[in-house]
Amino acid sequence: MGKSFAGETMSTWNELADKMLAADGPAALVCRQWLMPAEGRDAVIFPPTFAAPQGGKAGYNIDEVRDGNDDNKVTRIAIIDTVGSQANRMEPMFKKVNGEDTPYSRLVPQIEIKAGNKIVNLLDAGHRAADAIVRYSSLGPTLKEAFNAYQESGNATELAKIAPTSLVFGAWDSRGTQAKLPRIVASTIRAYDITELQRSAQYFPPIDYVKEELFDDEFLETTTKGGKKIGSAFGLKAAPAEGTHGGVIVRGEIRREAILNLVCLRAIGPKGQTGDALRRYILGLALVAISYDRPHDLRQGCLLVKDPDRPSRWEVVFNDGSRQEVAPHGSALLAFAQKAADDFGERKSGRYEFLDPDRARAEVEKEMEEKGSKKGKSRKGKSGDSNQ
Repeated sequence: MGKSFAGETMSTWNELADKMLAADGPAALVCRQWLMPAEGRDAVIFPPTFAAPQGGKAGYNIDEVRDGNDDNKVTRIAIIDTVGSQANRMEPMFKKVNGEDTPYSRLVPQIEIKAGNKIVNLLDAGHRAADAIVRYSSLGPTLKEAFNAYQESGNATELAKIAPTSLVFGAWDSRGTQAKLPRIVASTIRAYDITELQRSAQYFPPIDYVKEELFDDEFLETTTKGGKKIGSAFGLKAAPAEGTHGGVIVRGEIRREAILNLVCLRAIGPKGQTGDALRRYILGLALVAISYDRPHDLRQGCLLVKDPDRPSRWEVVFNDGSRQEVAPHGSALLAFAQKAADDFGERKSGRYEFLDPDRARAEVEKEMEEKGSKKGKSRKGKSGDSNQ
């Protein structure tokens, strides 16, 4: 690109989009955003805790990276928000708010599944278009056809009419067609050069239940199936909590890194001019999602804000490694996304019913039989090959 795209007009982004979607276009749009604790730079923040590995202990995800020039110098890096968690925070921006449309909700179809007494928006489903909530609904067969079309030819048109954010944030129909939609937008937050802390606590019940003869001590000392004593498990005795996770202090920086993969975006079919409107539509959604100025209230004890001393840096990255700064502006990107959505056309909003229990069970059993049959054929094929 011969000029700097630092303006804030829709026409600027139209011009940049043409170059992003060209066959010889750039590789990615990337962002580095520096954050800090709301309480101040030296405040304690709490990363997410993860399930314990077998035989291990649950805790934070902290990596130790050694300096290439000095093996004794180690930097500890903590994940503050994973790529999956970041996607789950971005996607709901496209939902209606209290049943009312917003400029963002109008960009995508609003798909709802009524299951029992609950109504679930597809934008809240953990596996997106590949989630069981939609697979076993009246929309399931239509979505299966859309996945098959993508799997067979790369044509994502029907998927985009139903679940375009599954193309933006990725999905894997691992329990159905096996179609994989790679993430076009990915984002993570990490903290660098951290010191891990611990904390302890002590619970005291409001009364002594044994002394008041409401429970006997032998009963409260009985071990439950979970390995805890009844007294502590049900809050009936004083209980200490020692050496639990106490958060981290960040000596280095807290950085959000996000990428919009333009190579992946341009691979969406159909190929040629017939797919141009689709790719432009998905680009509009991706640009809005990656640049939206959202709060970073990640969890209890982890409210992050922008670092006023380090402005965000946005760059278009080319295949030769060269970079060019851009300046995304919310209103210009939204206008671009709205025009792209209108040009793409039909978005199939609607409410669908989850299958009744008997039909849902029958569908599951049918899929089990089909998978078993495929495995059997696979084993026979391998056996036959080995005998030849």
